[in-house]
Amino acid sequence: MKSLLAAAALALSAVPAAALACDGAGEKQVSRAPWQPVTVDALATRLEKKAVTVFDANHEDFRAKNGVLPGAKLLSSSSSYDVEKELPAQKDTALVFYCANEKCTASHKAAERAAAAGFKEVSVLTVGFKGWKAAGKPTESLPRS
Repeated sequence: MKSLLAAAALALSAVPAAALACDGAGEKQVSRAPWQPVTVDALATRLEKKAVTVFDANHEDFRAKNGVLPGAKLLSSSSSYDVEKELPAQKDTALVFYCANEKCTASHKAAERAAAAGFKEVSVLTVGFKGWKAAGKPTESLPRS
């Protein structure tokens, strides 16, 4: 019995903890995400240098209640936005997507869509709007001019 428990513990230790918390637990990961995570400080620096275009993947209600990151472009939908109309024409433009917080995956879906459309530098602010705000960074209210 001890050896059976030890074998089970060993098998589970080989599975990343994050995999056990999602619907895909146990599925083989073929490739990693087509985007890179970005920290609040790294994004703030890139925004100051105007070296990135930021996209808000939140729902309209969230934006109206909480605001957006300064200069963020508002996506019509995280999963079905019009790539040709809503993203820059230049595929080498650095893009960062964000949504509400670490539990929200709308930004991940939006970033995957951009990467699939051929954008080379795609990132996600994984802590989202709430993490940005908690770090004391500025936000904007809607509507904007």
